[in-house]
Amino acid sequence: AAEETQGYTISKDSLKTSLLQLECHFTWDLHKEDVGLEALEERILDHIKFVKECNITDYNILSYVCHLKNSNEEGLRNLQKAEEAIQEHHPGEIARRSLVTWGNYAWIYYHMQRYEEAQTYVSKVENSCKKLSGTALGKIQLPEVCAEQGWALLRFGEKYYERAKNCFENALKSEPDNPDFNAGYAIAMFRLEGCAWWNNEEMWPCLEALKRAVELNPNNTTLLALLALELQRLKQTNEGERYIEKGLQKTPDFPGFLRYAASFYRKKGEVDKAVNILKEALALTPNSVTVHHQLGLCYKFKIIQLKKARYPPQEEVENLMEFAIFHLKTVIDKNPLFYSPYSDLGNVYALGKRYEEAEEMFQKVLHRNDIPCVAKQLIYLNYGNFQHFHMKSESKAIEYYMEGLKMEKDSYGRKQCSEAVEKLLKQKIERGLGHATAFSTLGLVHKLNGKKQEAIESKAHKNPV
Repeated sequence: AAEETQGYTISKDSLKTSLLQLECHFTWDLHKEDVGLEALEERILDHIKFVKECNITDYNILSYVCHLKNSNEEGLRNLQKAEEAIQEHHPGEIARRSLVTWGNYAWIYYHMQRYEEAQTYVSKVENSCKKLSGTALGKIQLPEVCAEQGWALLRFGEKYYERAKNCFENALKSEPDNPDFNAGYAIAMFRLEGCAWWNNEEMWPCLEALKRAVELNPNNTTLLALLALELQRLKQTNEGERYIEKGLQKTPDFPGFLRYAASFYRKKGEVDKAVNILKEALALTPNSVTVHHQLGLCYKFKIIQLKKARYPPQEEVENLMEFAIFHLKTVIDKNPLFYSPYSDLGNVYALGKRYEEAEEMFQKVLHRNDIPCVAKQLIYLNYGNFQHFHMKSESKAIEYYMEGLKMEKDSYGRKQCSEAVEKLLKQKIERGLGHATAFSTLGLVHKLNGKKQEAIESKAHKNPV
């Protein structure tokens, strides 16, 4: 029996070695810690429902998400749907189009301890790779496999965008005019540019990539909307709006497009128009985290606008408060990993003078260790502002602005923290409250910003001869 067990273990080990050679979601280094699984599943299901084109990619990633949620049986059902879609859309290329699906099958069966079935799928992949490229390994660089990896990476969030861009670039080397690969590449570039803006980094030039993708995918209104948002970023709002209007005519009831259209109008300052579009999107996708978050932001914006009036209409402000709180709480419930709604909700509570609840929200997010540096700097900025403007605590505001500044990654949030703390310290000094600590903190601000001369001058003020 011992030998049998040993033999069984060896076959299991060799199976694991073969599995690691496969190109599929299980070998692409996609971590569930980086994404809210419930929200991701919801997004993929919405995509399947509203995008009627072939959904092979969606069913494949859905099978992996099911596995991450410990429902392997459901994962297998989605792989069957992927197979049906392959037979319907690519009847002449079944083996070539099934490599990722079969790889996922092999891994799910392996996790279910159904090793024979896992081995069957490993063999299917190996035999197909032999026929397709003369090599038995699953690591075959087919452009559609590269692209499928790119789409999966895009779904798993910001950490993965650079890798996604590289995948689409690889796919495009073989097929430069492929509409799907160009779409993926343009989306990855657009998202990287958004990250670059927050990181105060050099921009990725994505305008040309988006124009090319729109040209090759004339019916894809998501790309139209991204092109509009890119033009808006480049201060060409009127031209951007033409694309949004075109999209609204083509797909007035496609929530993926409506979310971007609403974002466009919110950034343009037409918040009521954005809210109306988002309500339409919410009716179509009631569980969409993105739609709830955007609605929360719109209502927050409207509260701030109303509060600028000499006599704000109290009842209207309170109604908007309730809406904003409802939508932002929904986001946190549905995707607790998503960090910015905590600050947004903290800010809304502060606007309503509900300071304990605001404090609780900020504390929840301040103590998390899974937040990227650039986002953490914005959280310190928001909390510093809360302490400064709502709690009237200059010392605490300075403390948290400094926390943002000490994280040395250059970013929009860090720049804002730096400006806010410098202004506060200079005001203190002008009011004659500039004892040694104010000067030494200002010196540290200059030092952290690389301004050596100013740092020396502040030090001299701190220790006058």
